[in-house]
Amino acid sequence: MLTIHTADELRVSWDADPLKDGAVAVEGDRVAGTGPLDVLLERFPGARVRSWPGTLGPALVHEDPLPQAPSPRERVHAILKSGATAVLAEYADTPDLRAAASRNEVAVLRNARKPEITDTGRADLAVFDADGTCLATVCAGRLVHRRR
Repeated sequence: MLTIHTADELRVSWDADPLKDGAVAVEGDRVAGTGPLDVLLERFPGARVRSWPGTLGPALVHEDPLPQAPSPRERVHAILKSGATAVLAEYADTPDLRAAASRNEVAVLRNARKPEITDTGRADLAVFDADGTCLATVCAGRLVHRRR
């Protein structure tokens, strides 16, 4: 099923100008399109729409050691709650952490990369409110964190 994620504004990269009422269409684990919500609704009739307050943009790369937690799964979940869907390999340095990252489809990268949303790219998205709190994280097309 195709889902359109929309927010008060969209940034396809965190240094790009915001697009008011922008949206990202997600099909499976890929971005099917970006742009104004009305254009995507016309392009993808019948799509499910998830509306978020705040700013929708690319998910982050966690570039530090994973937060301490009782289990590898909880350590990985902590970064998802922060809006990140990728970690650097040097910090996913045990078999248990790599397995937890893999089960959650968190990308393990050799080097940091600039997060951006691209057509047909992996659907890794995050929504942040005005104070920088992560409200939602989409990892490989799946909603994996939603602040209640």
